[in-house]
Amino acid sequence: MFVFKEIKKFSNIKCVFFTRNTGVSKGIYKSLNCGLNSKDKKSNILKNRYIALKKINLNNKKLIIPNQIHSNKVKIVNEKSINKNINADGLITISNKIVLGILTADCAPVLLFDPKQKIISAIHAGWKGAKNGIIDNSIKLMLECGSKLNNIISCIGPCIGKESYKVNNDFFMKFIIENPKNKQFFLINNNEMKFDLKSYIIKKLNNLGVKNIFFNSFDTFKDKKNFFSYRRSLLFKENDYGRCLSIISINGEKN
Repeated sequence: MFVFKEIKKFSNIKCVFFTRNTGVSKGIYKSLNCGLNSKDKKSNILKNRYIALKKINLNNKKLIIPNQIHSNKVKIVNEKSINKNINADGLITISNKIVLGILTADCAPVLLFDPKQKIISAIHAGWKGAKNGIIDNSIKLMLECGSKLNNIISCIGPCIGKESYKVNNDFFMKFIIENPKNKQFFLINNNEMKFDLKSYIIKKLNNLGVKNIFFNSFDTFKDKKNFFSYRRSLLFKENDYGRCLSIISINGEKN
């Protein structure tokens, strides 16, 4: 698992990005596959989720993961949301009794928190969600819940790297139509184009006024040992792929 050292000082927030390791799944799902939408055994997936939460002493709380639909929908959740089907790509809570989770296999997990107001958000940010406002909507809802922009801290977890994210001209034009300056997020060489998803998300956060942004250099496509990858599964013609879990939770009591 991966934790940003810069945020360890915030004892009232737990923010963790898990790798694909230390679980019970076999084959292409080896081993910490946490995605119920995969074709892995449900019993293995539920065990893996328990293993993940137990590793960080959160197995006494209930995990809420939305049905991710590559949208810009964000939902506020609480204890009443447990076991409900939530079609969204972003979650927000002020409850310290639940854990917010996001599943990824190349898309970016973005975890936001306000350590002063104890407001947290978990976002599934693929290119479509990021372009269509999932980050904007999450920040807006956090502010409506009482956050201040200067207090919000953003952690962008492992996602596909710019060297691995090949795209076509139609994809490129979607971003250029949005804003010609988006060309800066593309590597263009010998008619081959690659997209820098992480930098695009960072720019989105900057434009929204979020100044505290942490990120890493992982590439889920290249790093088969530690991460699942949708694009890698296509390359090797595998019939499915696992999903890595990222979580955020409030520790202690509310003010």
